[in-house]
Amino acid sequence: MTGTTKGTKGTKRTKRSRAGALRAAALVGCAALALSACGSTKDTAAGAGGGGGGGDGKGKVGVILPLLTSPFWQSYNDYVPKMAKSEGVDALKTVNSNSDPSQQITDINNQLNQGVKGLVVAPLDSAAIAAGLDQAERKGVPVVAVDVAPEKGKVAMVVRANNVAYGEKACAYLGKQVTSGKVVQIMGDLASVNGRERSKAFRDCVKQKYPKLKVLEIPAKWESDTAASKLDTLLNANPDIKGIYLQAGGVYLAPTLQTLKSKGLLKKAGTAGHITIVSNDGIPQEFDAIRKGQIDATVSQPADAYAKYGMYYIKAAMRGKTFKPGPTDHDSEIVKLPSGILEDQLPAPLVTKDNVDDPKLWGNTVK
Repeated sequence: MTGTTKGTKGTKRTKRSRAGALRAAALVGCAALALSACGSTKDTAAGAGGGGGGGDGKGKVGVILPLLTSPFWQSYNDYVPKMAKSEGVDALKTVNSNSDPSQQITDINNQLNQGVKGLVVAPLDSAAIAAGLDQAERKGVPVVAVDVAPEKGKVAMVVRANNVAYGEKACAYLGKQVTSGKVVQIMGDLASVNGRERSKAFRDCVKQKYPKLKVLEIPAKWESDTAASKLDTLLNANPDIKGIYLQAGGVYLAPTLQTLKSKGLLKKAGTAGHITIVSNDGIPQEFDAIRKGQIDATVSQPADAYAKYGMYYIKAAMRGKTFKPGPTDHDSEIVKLPSGILEDQLPAPLVTKDNVDDPKLWGNTVK
């Protein structure tokens, strides 16, 4: 009896101590939650909009373009409303930043002030875009980056092809066609990770695999006039150029062909004096140039898939869905970039005269 009484008291004391421990743990948890809420940069009113926390995926989505002077971006712009509809995304009319990184930040802020619940942005400048991304994070609005990966800032996903592979594919094709001599790469904007990656990949590949080639470089900032002017000057000093790599056919193709023609250097593929040309983009104009023998190849950057998966990932982000590195169900690979950002690297095939008429290529499906 005495032993039982002591045991009961001991049991009561044990229950009380356990209850106290639970209360203490709960207080610690509440304190932690309070601290994390104080440190948050998100507006409290934005949480219910699906800004990254299990929303319903509904709400307006802003779509910001870098420019519309390139046939590639014109095609992407045409795909956006079609892909938004197929993915069930309520996308606003696209906004064109006109090749101005500061204007792009203003465009992002304007869209946020309109109350969008998601943003799909094609950054002009990999570093400058961080200011816009910070604004979106403060509003609790998820962002998907298309074509260009930001150097820092929060995005739900980058939808992009492997730009290192662009430079390597162009190098491999030129290296097989041109055994020695001078080749030119007309580079993109080196403020963009795309321009840097394509340039370095091409340069490194030539150095390692085709040492008899000499690379001459033209920084052109995705500007057609700059490309034409600098190519003209370079050809005056180097009329023996044997190959050219255009990092963006959408802006560089026409001025390059015009410059070569004006100097009597535009010779059909297979004829004496032909300058081998490899481009990037996969626009219909490049395909026509391949068929005519004016250029030899292009890497098809998937404008249709950029629009489709930009919409797919922003809808997922608005619902609070997250992803992990690994293969996807659409023949691509999600990788983690050094910045920690996830990137869905979509396939970008090399197009030559052998496959230029493939109906599966997006460049053959648009006018």
